[in-house]
Amino acid sequence: MSMTAEKIVTEALALPPQGRAFVAERLIESLEAGPGEDISPKWREEVRRRCREIDEGALELRDAADVFAKARAALA
Repeated sequence: MSMTAEKIVTEALALPPQGRAFVAERLIESLEAGPGEDISPKWREEVRRRCREIDEGALELRDAADVFAKARAALA
Protein backbone atom coordinates (compact mmCIF):
# COMPACT_ATOMS: atom_id res chain seq x y z
CA MET A 1 0.00 0.00 0.00
CA SER A 2 1.34 3.43 -0.85
CA MET A 3 2.04 6.05 1.78
CA THR A 4 -0.74 8.15 0.28
CA ALA A 5 -3.29 5.36 0.75
CA GLU A 6 -2.07 4.72 4.29
CA LYS A 7 -2.37 8.43 5.08
CA ILE A 8 -5.91 8.53 3.67
CA VAL A 9 -6.93 5.51 5.76
CA THR A 10 -5.40 7.00 8.91
CA GLU A 11 -7.21 10.29 8.36
CA ALA A 12 -10.50 8.55 7.52
CA LEU A 13 -10.32 6.50 10.72
CA ALA A 14 -10.04 9.74 12.69
CA LEU A 15 -13.45 10.91 11.39
CA PRO A 16 -16.60 10.59 13.49
CA PRO A 17 -18.80 7.54 12.73
CA GLN A 18 -20.99 9.39 10.22
CA GLY A 19 -17.95 10.60 8.31
CA ARG A 20 -16.42 7.12 8.22
CA ALA A 21 -19.73 5.67 7.02
CA PHE A 22 -19.89 8.25 4.23
CA VAL A 23 -16.33 7.50 3.09
CA ALA A 24 -16.92 3.74 3.27
CA GLU A 25 -20.12 3.97 1.23
CA ARG A 26 -18.44 6.04 -1.46
CA LEU A 27 -15.56 3.58 -1.68
CA ILE A 28 -17.92 0.60 -1.87
CA GLU A 29 -19.93 2.35 -4.58
CA SER A 30 -16.75 2.82 -6.58
CA LEU A 31 -15.97 -0.91 -6.40
CA GLU A 32 -19.42 -2.08 -7.39
CA ALA A 33 -19.78 0.17 -10.41
CA GLY A 34 -17.44 -0.29 -13.34
CA PRO A 35 -15.71 2.67 -14.96
CA GLY A 36 -18.34 5.06 -16.27
CA GLU A 37 -21.08 2.85 -14.82
CA ASP A 38 -23.49 4.23 -12.24
CA ILE A 39 -25.03 2.21 -9.42
CA SER A 40 -28.61 1.07 -9.79
CA PRO A 41 -31.39 3.34 -8.53
CA LYS A 42 -32.44 0.64 -6.02
CA TRP A 43 -28.94 0.39 -4.55
CA ARG A 44 -28.58 4.18 -4.48
CA GLU A 45 -31.83 4.43 -2.47
CA GLU A 46 -30.62 1.69 -0.11
CA VAL A 47 -27.39 3.62 0.51
CA ARG A 48 -29.35 6.81 1.13
CA ARG A 49 -31.70 5.00 3.53
CA ARG A 50 -28.77 3.56 5.50
CA CYS A 51 -27.03 6.95 5.65
CA ARG A 52 -30.24 8.58 6.85
CA GLU A 53 -30.66 5.94 9.58
CA ILE A 54 -27.07 6.49 10.72
CA ASP A 55 -27.51 10.28 10.73
CA GLU A 56 -30.75 9.98 12.72
CA GLY A 57 -29.15 7.65 15.25
CA ALA A 58 -31.62 4.89 14.40
CA LEU A 59 -28.82 2.33 14.08
CA GLU A 60 -26.27 1.20 16.61
CA LEU A 61 -22.84 1.42 15.00
CA ARG A 62 -20.38 -1.16 16.28
CA ASP A 63 -16.66 -1.52 15.87
CA ALA A 64 -15.87 -4.12 13.19
CA ALA A 65 -13.12 -5.70 15.32
CA ASP A 66 -15.65 -6.35 18.09
CA VAL A 67 -18.19 -7.81 15.67
CA PHE A 68 -15.63 -10.14 14.10
CA ALA A 69 -14.28 -11.21 17.51
CA LYS A 70 -17.80 -12.09 18.66
CA ALA A 71 -18.45 -14.03 15.44
CA ARG A 72 -15.18 -15.97 15.78
CA ALA A 73 -16.00 -16.78 19.41
CA ALA A 74 -19.44 -18.05 18.38
CA LEU A 75 -17.87 -20.35 15.80
CA ALA A 76 -15.24 -21.76 18.17
